[in-house]
Amino acid sequence: MLCNNNSRSPLCSFGSPWPDLNEGLFYNDVVSTSSDSGLTLIHFYSSKYKNSAPLQGWLQRIHNGQITIDGEVVKEPKAILRDGMELVYHRLPWREPDAPYLLQVLYEDDDMVALNKPPGLQVLPGGLFQQRTVLMQLQWRASKGSSSLAIQGSHPVPVHRLGRGTSGILLCAKTKVAKTSLAAYFADGTSLIGDSSNANMEQSKRRKISKIYRALVNGILNQDKIIIKQPIGTMRYPGVAKGLYVASPSGKPALSKVEVLERDSQLNQTLVQVEIESGRPHQIRIHLSFIGHPLLGDPLYDVGGQPMCFDSEHEDESFAEDGGYERPAKPVPGDCGYYLHAHQLVLSHPTKNEQVIKITAPLPSILRTQAETEELM
Repeated sequence: MLCNNNSRSPLCSFGSPWPDLNEGLFYNDVVSTSSDSGLTLIHFYSSKYKNSAPLQGWLQRIHNGQITIDGEVVKEPKAILRDGMELVYHRLPWREPDAPYLLQVLYEDDDMVALNKPPGLQVLPGGLFQQRTVLMQLQWRASKGSSSLAIQGSHPVPVHRLGRGTSGILLCAKTKVAKTSLAAYFADGTSLIGDSSNANMEQSKRRKISKIYRALVNGILNQDKIIIKQPIGTMRYPGVAKGLYVASPSGKPALSKVEVLERDSQLNQTLVQVEIESGRPHQIRIHLSFIGHPLLGDPLYDVGGQPMCFDSEHEDESFAEDGGYERPAKPVPGDCGYYLHAHQLVLSHPTKNEQVIKITAPLPSILRTQAETEELM
């Protein structure tokens, strides 16, 4: 069912089924004298966008008529580019991988909406997922006349990310003022980590947002409480253009507070609660694997906060039907299978600072303690 605006209870859901194919994409470029004029068409695309496709893939796209120069289709790879030419590459529509589409509303007012994101749904466009995202469902919802959002011209947007395999609370802003405030909350928390000055220590105690996760990890944690301060950086990794985030001594500061909720010696696993005071990408997955307890089912991160398998020298030049690279054989960050849930969020309202809001996302059964399970019976 669709939710009414300003709904706070009971919980409701919204979402539209995904079309079989998305609408494709158009990428625009203008040739500049300084760097691009005089290049051939194939040289321009294969060098500037080498992360999109190998050389043979770009040749296929050109021969397929997917590139225009000043509005005219050009199929000659050696066509010479001149200053001011307008180039457009048309990425043809494709069927995106399966993904859930229903989103549960946990809290909503005129400034923001908090969603319960299911695992398997990407937040923002990227890679193979350009349409099947939380952002697209928010845009479809706003365009319908089911709420005042369409009348107000509001376009809700996520202000932070959750990994595709992570479930739970996702905050979205409905106004520019709320977006600025909420984004600042997340940025401020991260910027304070690593600064031990008294002023920042005091400010840390008064942070505007607190995030608590549930996770199920491999092995038995002996300590009841652990503070992890391992820095997080990047390394080259196949299929991840900007580099894979990993535990790295030269990385940026990160802080996670881990508390054991329940140990299961028979299954050799531990249920934990994690409060993060910084927001580095994949922080919880990296930190827990760093201390020797990767998330149960995590296909990517292994003990030490590093990928399970890695060969930086191997480059796959094969290409898919659309000319782009084949999906990497090795695991990538968007792969699912692990158990991580953004469970609770406490924050100052983005426009009414005196108002403190606590939001809770219902726990998946596998992330409940035995006592919590019994309470629901």
